[in-house]
Amino acid sequence: MSNHTAVITGSTAGLGAAFARQLAAQGYDLVLVARDGDRLRMQAESMSSQYGVGTSVIVADLVTDDGVAAVQERLADRTHPVHLLVNNAGHGLAADFIDSELEDERRLLRLHVQTTLELSHTAASAMARRRGGRIINVASVAGYTPTGTYSAAKAWVINFSKGLHNQLRSRGVTVTALVPGLVRTEFHQRSGIRIKSAKRWMWLEADDVVREALTANAQGAAICVPARSYQMLTAGLRFMPDSMVQWAMEKRTGGSEQAGLEQGGSEADPTMQHGAPGTAEYGTSADGTAEPTTEAINTVDAYKAAKAKSTAKAGRGRDTPPPPPA
Repeated sequence: MSNHTAVITGSTAGLGAAFARQLAAQGYDLVLVARDGDRLRMQAESMSSQYGVGTSVIVADLVTDDGVAAVQERLADRTHPVHLLVNNAGHGLAADFIDSELEDERRLLRLHVQTTLELSHTAASAMARRRGGRIINVASVAGYTPTGTYSAAKAWVINFSKGLHNQLRSRGVTVTALVPGLVRTEFHQRSGIRIKSAKRWMWLEADDVVREALTANAQGAAICVPARSYQMLTAGLRFMPDSMVQWAMEKRTGGSEQAGLEQGGSEADPTMQHGAPGTAEYGTSADGTAEPTTEAINTVDAYKAAKAKSTAKAGRGRDTPPPPPA
């Protein structure tokens, strides 16, 4: 048995599966959490056979109290302490807010916000008592955009993680918000979300994202935005009004407010450059003040052109004299 144990929610696919592989390769024993019991047990057997680590599974639906309680029980076990919690389980919605079922919206909020809060509280309490531990909460670049309830939930995850990091770092606990953009996983397909006109540089590989997240967390970072391209993009978002960000997101995703930047998709760019793990210093001046990036400037110019065209068209309509009376 290893001296370290990691609990990973949503472990059977995407970023969760990448976390499982990389942590097993580092010698962590794994507690794998997901809803699909058969797939979960197959994953556990594979990790144990390939890496020689201890594995256990918790079959749980994390939008239910019973499912969350099962994971909390393991996180609170003092005889077998958990050293790293990865809150990765998540899903999106393909429809806009008023077109979604209210119960679907509740489940999204439950999973991304309440479940993350509850599991983090249990894990952080146990870790603080031992004066050591690590938590990674998977958020999204969508959390920096005003594009619907999914982005609002991820904005909560980012700010919650930053605040918890500040509270706990003096007690030996590091909390990191992982803020990826589009990642090659099953996320969008499972959520029924269609991504439209995304540039090739926007797609990241799950293994690269997880590698940067683990490095940033080990180094004590509160935020990890993987890849230099997204570090520059998030810096540029500070200069854009909400209406402009909304316009740009609709151009990328085909209009659905829920289809924010997050795990999923295809076609990664093999020439993409990645930034230093766990940092967000790209696109900043020497004094630390963020500067607009080329991508941000291009988006601003395109937005202004589209707005000017729309205004001119509306103006022509108002200026057209009425037809003469018959």
